[in-house]
Amino acid sequence: MDFNHYTFSLGEHRKRNVIWISFQYKQNLVNDLKKRFPSAKWSQSNKSWYLPDLPSVRTVLGITQDTKPIKLLNKIGDNNKIALLKFHEQLVLKAYSPNTIRMYEAEFTHLLIILKHNSVDDLSHKRLKDYFLYCVRVLNMGERKMNGKINAIKFYFEKVMHKPQMFFDIPRPKKPSTLPKMLSKSEIKKLFKQVANQKHLLALKLCYGMGLRVSEIVNIKISNIDSNRMQVLIEGAKGKKDRYVNLPESVLELLREYYKAYKPKNWLFEGQYGGAYSARSVQAVFKRAMKNAGIKKQIGIHGLRHSYATHLLESGADLRFIQQLLGHYNIKTTQIYTHVSNTATSKIKSPLDVL
Repeated sequence: MDFNHYTFSLGEHRKRNVIWISFQYKQNLVNDLKKRFPSAKWSQSNKSWYLPDLPSVRTVLGITQDTKPIKLLNKIGDNNKIALLKFHEQLVLKAYSPNTIRMYEAEFTHLLIILKHNSVDDLSHKRLKDYFLYCVRVLNMGERKMNGKINAIKFYFEKVMHKPQMFFDIPRPKKPSTLPKMLSKSEIKKLFKQVANQKHLLALKLCYGMGLRVSEIVNIKISNIDSNRMQVLIEGAKGKKDRYVNLPESVLELLREYYKAYKPKNWLFEGQYGGAYSARSVQAVFKRAMKNAGIKKQIGIHGLRHSYATHLLESGADLRFIQQLLGHYNIKTTQIYTHVSNTATSKIKSPLDVL
């Protein structure tokens, strides 16, 4: 497909962001477009072809990504737009991850919407405290949501406005002490049996077999895999840390079959438009497999990582090694799996059983 025959422009269709495609009508150009982008669709109302506006599609078409929070700017008063742009620029300069930037901007924008035409820079300490109380008492926001909101707004006042005193006596809500959700080994076997697609099965097996986050799975490059040392380099993981994890021997055959069938060029798992496979797609694969396997537990794909850590601990692995493999900064984070493992507690008999 010769892109010189086509013109691409950004727009909206049925309330979704799309990329419009303009070209002189020729059947061979239509055929080339549909061959390169099978999901290209025709809009009868706009008399034009279009593609979903996705980062991977933009990369293929060479369209520059605009990271500014344009949609959020349209929701707030004019006198707070500069504040949001400064907030965005500081987050980018601090090299925060795209997910953290999106979350921080959404939480900060909520405050700006509540303020309407009042400037956030003129906000008093009391009014800020009243806002947090409103979120808890009226909007019923939970502890985790409130901690994220406080982090975002704290970043603005401390890192953009340099006003640390705004948070001197604003307490943080106590985080709930919850245990990680996991699957048993028999449930994981049952789950894998429901996945026929090689690509999907390999992604789930590596999630469990190496204890990876879904974001780490989709960011594995071919060059990161060292089958001689049976290790995989996980680059720029949470906290921008690199680490090595062990490649399971049992997955080697599937990995080689997958490579021959799909021939990935750069990323181990590539999307249909090129670039890395989306984390959302892997999550959808897991959710579908759970449903087909008849497993009723309310658990996301991150549960495979929890299961990996728990099963390692139950097999006698040292907690320090598990910490290293998971990429935890603090051993206390890893110690939570000792509360999930039943290795020791299973040997304890209830007094009821010995009456």
